[in-house]
Amino acid sequence: MQDIGGLTVDLPEQPGVPVAVTDDAILRVRSMIASGELRPGDRLPREADLAERLGLSRNSLREAVKALSLVRVLDVRQGDGTYVSSLRADELLGALSFVLDLHRGDESVLEVLEVRRILEPAAAALAATKASAEDIAALEALCDESERADSVERLVEQDLEFHRRIAQVSGNAYLARLLDTLAGPTVRARIWRGISQGGATDRTIAEHRSIVAALAAGEPDLARSWSTVHVAGVEQWLREISE
Repeated sequence: MQDIGGLTVDLPEQPGVPVAVTDDAILRVRSMIASGELRPGDRLPREADLAERLGLSRNSLREAVKALSLVRVLDVRQGDGTYVSSLRADELLGALSFVLDLHRGDESVLEVLEVRRILEPAAAALAATKASAEDIAALEALCDESERADSVERLVEQDLEFHRRIAQVSGNAYLARLLDTLAGPTVRARIWRGISQGGATDRTIAEHRSIVAALAAGEPDLARSWSTVHVAGVEQWLREISE
């Protein structure tokens, strides 16, 4: 296994190419990118030239390129060459989204909710320092739409949009993309809570309005607290029904 940008990737063990050698090749290519020697959009040198330059076998370099392309650090274009990707958050986190889609049991969803409980309040606190009048008006409009929602599914859609906008207002593109990726695996749990738990819909809307009020007042700590309460509610409900 190799940890690449926070993602653990299983590398195929090829005949004559030990995993340790492939790991070393990955680290060397990654070092070239981290140092700026290779920048987003740059084309990698020819395989033979790069392998000689890095003191690697062509096979180990080939496996390193394959692994880095899996997590979208490199873009292999057939007949054209291999390029450093744009390294944008939405591209790099795409692999994480794929992994999360494969794990949707209660235990996995609980772990995702735990991560959301850490990150969502941070996004809300940042948003409280940056939200414009237009941002506040858009969030208030979403709260109004939620009150008119004619189904739990529609309410959850608006809930997702509400959190997505707060993350965008935070101004941190990586945080926004990560939270958007984490939202997907929790959708079914949120819908089921809305159907089965009395008062869940009204509580969701009330908590949304409290978060917006904290953002409008420019109170990061208050926004963080209300966001924590909001996300923790779904997590606690799921823990209770999973016992």
